Amino acid sequence: MALSTEQIQNVEAVLRNSLRNKFQNYNPEPASMPFHTRLLGKDRMALFSFIHSLNTNFGTSIFEPVALALASTTFKIAKTQATAGTKISEAAQRVIQDIMDDLTAAHSKPDKPEEIKAIRKVCQTGNMKTVKPTKVDIWLQGQNDQLYLFDIKTAKPNKGGFKEFKRTLLEWTACLLAENPKAEANTLIAIPYNPYEPKPYSRWTMAGMLDLENELKVANEFWDFLGGQGTYLQLLDIFERVGIELRPEIDNYFTRYNRQ
Repeated sequence: MALSTEQIQNVEAVLRNSLRNKFQNYNPEPASMPFHTRLLGKDRMALFSFIHSLNTNFGTSIFEPVALALASTTFKIAKTQATAGTKISEAAQRVIQDIMDDLTAAHSKPDKPEEIKAIRKVCQTGNMKTVKPTKVDIWLQGQNDQLYLFDIKTAKPNKGGFKEFKRTLLEWTACLLAENPKAEANTLIAIPYNPYEPKPYSRWTMAGMLDLENELKVANEFWDFLGGQGTYLQLLDIFERVGIELRPEIDNYFTRYNRQ
């Protein structure tokens, strides 16, 4: 399914605005690197610093608004930086800890449907504790009212972080079910691109903690889910097209550093 004209225009606008806003508000770090600067030039050093700065917040400044632009026309509700909820039952917290302990000790394998079932049974049992869970990067409600909550991660997440990723997904589930025990909740990790292409993404490092079928979407799996089959490839074309369009602005911005 090809992206609609509206979706394409929305994504293009997001990219133009994000880059132009970055140029307007960006100040290169004042660190002195005299050898690098004399060898490569001020403009290239400024570009290097800019790319590093952009890369650190690519998720919030590029991927999140692009995902929102795509999902807004295909899902009933789409929002970014949302809250899964503010309450978790004490019983659900104990279930989550039991799940985490079993996975960490390799006593069980991740099984998201069974984990959700266990949390649902106790989602409103005992004292309800006020919590402040990690913000949801992309919060979606489908036409069938199923909920999809995504945590967008870098392309090469630290292996040690998967444990916290898993806990976040389980806590989101518990928060959603505390408010609505019958909710169809899906909580997932999204990785926007595969840095190993054309080789498959290395998922084995996550296998002991994440249910790969139900808790992870990588590259085309994520973007095609948001906008329909073929979205990922179209998205790459859009990025390239906007990059070519803005290249004179980009070149002009960094050329000025050689005049300083």
